Amino acid sequence: MSIKIRKAVEDDSVKVWPLMKELAIFEKYIESFAITPEIVRESGFHKNPPDFYCIVAEDEDKIVGMLVYYFLPYTAQNRPAIYMKELYVDARYRGQKIGEQLMHALREEAKQKNCGQIKWTVAPWNKAGIKFYERLGANENRDWLNYEWNI
Repeated sequence: MSIKIRKAVEDDSVKVWPLMKELAIFEKYIESFAITPEIVRESGFHKNPPDFYCIVAEDEDKIVGMLVYYFLPYTAQNRPAIYMKELYVDARYRGQKIGEQLMHALREEAKQKNCGQIKWTVAPWNKAGIKFYERLGANENRDWLNYEWNI
């Protein structure tokens, strides 16, 4: 098995979508999950600029991991930031450092785009995710509280 980390292309839309659905189940929001492969294709590859970017982990012709992100172009530091929206690795491929490889690819993308930070949220019950991010050297930001306003 040889895992290849690369930026997603339009043809990956159908292969990435099942991982998005698995993540919705894992994070307990499947009831409100409204993404389809067509939405992935349109939002990620037909819009300019796209609504999101994606890095994938590929095992031969199968997508086994994904990292979805977008740019925050305007920050107080006068440098863009990246917001990581989703990181997910197929359960059968966990423990092989695929998540770490995806995160390092994102870090390289951030450096190439002169970003000052990569930001994300993690559910407090996701102890494995928290441990993973801390092992990478990430720091929890307790300066801000997350709010949402449902419309």
